[in-house]
Amino acid sequence: MSTEPPISTLINVMAALRHPETGCPWDKEQDFTSIAPYTIEEAYEVRDAIQSGDPAQLKDELGDLLFQVVYHARLAEERGWFSFDDVAQAISDKMIRRHPHVFGDEAARTPSAQTSAWEAQKTQERLARAETGVLAGVASTLPALRRAQKLTARAAGVKFDWPNPEAVLDKLAEETAELRAELPDMNPARVQDELGDMLFVLANLARKLGHEAETCLEGANAKFIRRFQSIERALAARGKTPAQSSLDEMDGLWNAAKQEGL
Repeated sequence: MSTEPPISTLINVMAALRHPETGCPWDKEQDFTSIAPYTIEEAYEVRDAIQSGDPAQLKDELGDLLFQVVYHARLAEERGWFSFDDVAQAISDKMIRRHPHVFGDEAARTPSAQTSAWEAQKTQERLARAETGVLAGVASTLPALRRAQKLTARAAGVKFDWPNPEAVLDKLAEETAELRAELPDMNPARVQDELGDMLFVLANLARKLGHEAETCLEGANAKFIRRFQSIERALAARGKTPAQSSLDEMDGLWNAAKQEGL
C-alpha cells in the first residue's frame, strides 16, 4: 500500500494518463480548451452536491473538481509553465497576503471590512498586472447574470450606482416600456437588445437587494419544475397529458399547486 500523500498519488495518476506512450488515448488528446467545459461542469456539480446535503456526494464531486485542477496543472507543466505545487503555493501566498488580520499584525476585521479590504487588495493586484479600468478582470466566461452583478458591483465601488432599490425598479419600468414599444415591429435585434437591458437591470436589482441573481433564478426554475410536475401528476390522474389539455385547465392546476405551497 502506498505511503505517499493522496495528492501526490493523484498527481502521479494524472501524469500516467498523459504519458506520451502508455497513457490514455483520450487524455493524451486533451488541451486547456477541451478540458475547460468539464471544469465548469464539475464546479456546478459541486454546488448541486452542496444543495443535496449528501456528504458522500460532496466528497465525490470535490474530488472531480480537484482532478480538474490537477489536469490543468499537468498541461501547464508539460509546457514548462508551472506545476501543481506552484499553483498551491501561489494560492497560499495570495490568501496570506489578503488576510493580514489573520496572518499578520493587522487588527481584526468585521466581515464588511474584510470585503472592502479584499476588493482593495484585488485592485492593487490588477494594477500590478497592468490591468487598468474599474471593470478589468471580470471574466467574460462567467454566467451572464453573475457577470452583470460583478460588473455593476465594480461600478458601484466608484459610486456609479442607483441610490436605492426603488430607483432600480423605476429603471426596470422604463426598460419594460421600451421593450413594449418594440413589440409591434418585432425587430429581432431590437427586441434582443431591450430584453438584455431588462435582464441587466434585474441583475442590478438583485445586487441592490443583497441577493445573487443566479440563485434567485435557480429558485424560480426549481419552483416552476415543482408546479409543472404537479400539473402533470394531476392530469395523469385524469388520464390526460399536458398536450391533451387546455391552457385554462393547466392554469387552474398551476394555481392549485401554488395554493398548496409548491
